[in-house]
Amino acid sequence: MSDQPAPDAVRAQLEPSAADAVRAYAAKTRADADRLAAVLEDIAANGLPPVDACTPWEDLRDARLAHLAAQRPAVA
Repeated sequence: MSDQPAPDAVRAQLEPSAADAVRAYAAKTRADADRLAAVLEDIAANGLPPVDACTPWEDLRDARLAHLAAQRPAVA
């Protein structure tokens, strides 16, 4: 993306709190991408980990779904 707007475009400025939220989201996204890149680089350098050292995806899925369900308020 370019840091410069199109010559004839007028860009609406964000409120300071909205701009801070966008920056925080960008920083989190960048950190997540860096963490993924580190894992992929480790796999490229050292190969895949042994199967018995890995967590089955079903267990990861179930744990994530339980976490999401705990965050959501119960509906009566």
